[in-house]
Amino acid sequence: MAAPGEPGETAAFARRIDPAREPGLSAEQRRLMAQVEFAQRQRALQRRLRSRNVLLALAIGAVTVGIYGYTFYSVSQERFLDELEQEAEAARTRARARTEGAAS
Repeated sequence: MAAPGEPGETAAFARRIDPAREPGLSAEQRRLMAQVEFAQRQRALQRRLRSRNVLLALAIGAVTVGIYGYTFYSVSQERFLDELEQEAEAARTRARARTEGAAS
């Protein structure tokens, strides 16, 4: 097996270098490396933000469905329309009785 740093060495992962300290790199190579690193950071940030956005969308959707379901549940239990209908029928009956009493 080759010793670390020898040409035949196979690393388990890529060795990180500092472009400013690495001898033999031209300004164009340093600029290209900085550009690639920036693109990789942007992709990682986009993945992280995408997962956060998905979680936020699921949370907002769950709250919306919860409010919608609770509204239907609470409206189905209310009987105020039945009470209003009964009051309206009683008022119609009283009005008919008055008109019949006045007509007689």
